[in-house]
Amino acid sequence: MTELLSVDEALQAVLARVEPLAAERVAIEQASGRVLAEPARATCDLPPFASSAMDGFAVRAADTPGRLPVVERVAAGRPAARGLAAGEAMGIATGGVVPDGADVVVPIERVVADDDHVEIPEPAAASTNVRPRGGDVVAGEVVAEAGVRLGPAQIGALAAAGVGDVECVRRPRVAVLATGTELRRPGEPLAPGEIYESNGAMLRALLAEAGAAVESLATVADDEAAHRHAIERGLDHDVLVTSGGVSVGPHDLVRRIEAELGVEEVFWGVSVKPGKPLAFGVSGRTLVFGLPGNPVSSLVSSVLFVLPALRALQGERDPAPRYEHGVLASAVHADPRRDELVRARLNVAGELEPLTGQESHMIVRAAEANALIFVPSGANELPAGTRVRYLRL
Repeated sequence: MTELLSVDEALQAVLARVEPLAAERVAIEQASGRVLAEPARATCDLPPFASSAMDGFAVRAADTPGRLPVVERVAAGRPAARGLAAGEAMGIATGGVVPDGADVVVPIERVVADDDHVEIPEPAAASTNVRPRGGDVVAGEVVAEAGVRLGPAQIGALAAAGVGDVECVRRPRVAVLATGTELRRPGEPLAPGEIYESNGAMLRALLAEAGAAVESLATVADDEAAHRHAIERGLDHDVLVTSGGVSVGPHDLVRRIEAELGVEEVFWGVSVKPGKPLAFGVSGRTLVFGLPGNPVSSLVSSVLFVLPALRALQGERDPAPRYEHGVLASAVHADPRRDELVRARLNVAGELEPLTGQESHMIVRAAEANALIFVPSGANELPAGTRVRYLRL
């Protein structure tokens, strides 16, 4: 009997076979969700000049308190025509260039102003409300490191620093193949013994969120020729993900057909519940995942192994599953032999509430979950209040 790998052993076996993909130049407007292949550096100082943090008056601190003539008004994008002389003030808008000679901006709500003069009743400290040139970043400094997945904050920072395009790892091309004679498309009528195919849609959504360019292959019946044709096509991608047909029954054809097509099977079987009959192999640089057909098993296997592989292909610095720590709202029972991922919801108190209906076919029950609690094997029971690791869904 084949010895099952632990979750950590299986993950390490997967990541050991990953070779990061090549890079390509991407316009910043299209870079959201992409992973940087090299550090992105600022093209200018930010701010590129000393600017005002407030609507108010640019003055010399030494001239406060006092009544000063307003000699010019500075709008954002329209610098003053000259520097500020001693004993003068200039009106200034937020973001405007602080004129040479000024060292403080006094907010408009702290003065009494008319058309020609401003009365500043209290002393102002030098540098107050003045954003120094390069206070955020200096030209040439790194804005975002290699291996960072770009989100809205990073995109905004890069754009502000003048970065028009970035070097990103290309998106992994992933083929998704669902197998089984009993499968029908959602919306079609069901004959006796048939079920709707849900894994393909679920996997497409999950893998696309991880940055993959996903192609859905047509569902295949339990037929050798159909399997061979579809798997051959899938092997022309960076990753092939199949669901169903990886166990040991007479209609489980995936592993045998893949072996005939030259796929090297790295392992089959992981000591985890759900998701035990997971197969992983390689064909050249193509990663091949054979997921169990039960929908929740497919979901859990993807979160534990396929998503980390996609992150590693894109060069993320830490591709492993992102465990967080939480507290159980109620007790859970552990499996004596296998680690288990228990579907749960985070309640308003921030506690993890295990859901009823944990069987691996219960995908509708899983739709209520927003977390997977990692329950290690061996413990008889984890009581309410136990601190545990979990993955967000």
